[in-house]
Amino acid sequence: MLMSRNSSTVYIEKLSMRKNLQDKVGLRKKFRAVFTRFGKKVNYNGYTDTTILLTGIIDSETNTVVTDHHWFAYTKGFEKAQLKEGAILEFEARVKIYKKGYVNRKLSINNRQSDYKLSHPTNIQVVS
Repeated sequence: MLMSRNSSTVYIEKLSMRKNLQDKVGLRKKFRAVFTRFGKKVNYNGYTDTTILLTGIIDSETNTVVTDHHWFAYTKGFEKAQLKEGAILEFEARVKIYKKGYVNRKLSINNRQSDYKLSHPTNIQVVS
């Protein structure tokens, strides 16, 4: 991804990268990525869940970048891989479509749009 000081340019480039996944919706594919760090999020019960950030995600078959980053839940598959910062992972995941954006029905604001994500990661292996 080309870096730019103009934030709107960077946002457009990120969207167009995920558009590479558009024709792969519903397919299970193999990907490579770099483990960057752990994170936390609050779930719907108010408890915290551990997450992981993968960056530079590449389609292993075509060697093309599909997205610059993706957050995953820290599942047992990732636990078994014993992740260390900077580790290169190879995993399989399903490509799905999801809705994102801000909606406020009271003020008639609907900035919802479709984007693409990777879900259900399996066969997680540390390559190097």
